[in-house]
Formats: sequence, structure tokens, C-alpha cells
Amino acid sequence: MPKLKTHSGTKDRFRVTKNGKVIHGHAFGNHLLSKKSAARKRRIAVSTTMSGKPAKNVKLKLGA
Repeated sequence: MPKLKTHSGTKDRFRVTKNGKVIHGHAFGNHLLSKKSAARKRRIAVSTTMSGKPAKNVKLKLGA
């Protein structure tokens, strides 16, 4: 079976750590920031890890 190509959109949005965890950024942090509270913007700014089936799907698209 041939190698799978890396999905370009997934490549830009996610990364896989050395231990195999998937890290992603939060949505809603680019514009219309004046109406959002400071606490909400701080939560949006922090990257988090994914787990479960969605993380497995991301790894499949990244070829990792």
C-alpha cells in the first residue's frame, strides 16, 4: 500500500509531541477580541492536548 499524503490543513493546526500527544490551539482568538473578557482571552491563548478518537484521527492525517 502506498504512503499517505499529509493533510495540509491538519499539519497547520496540530502538532504531535515526542510522547505521541496531539496539541492544538483554541478557536475564536483572532478577531472581535474587544467583546471578550480578559479571562476568556487567556484561556483561548493556551494550547491544550487532545485525547481519544479525535487525536487518533489527527495522527492518521499527519501520518504520525
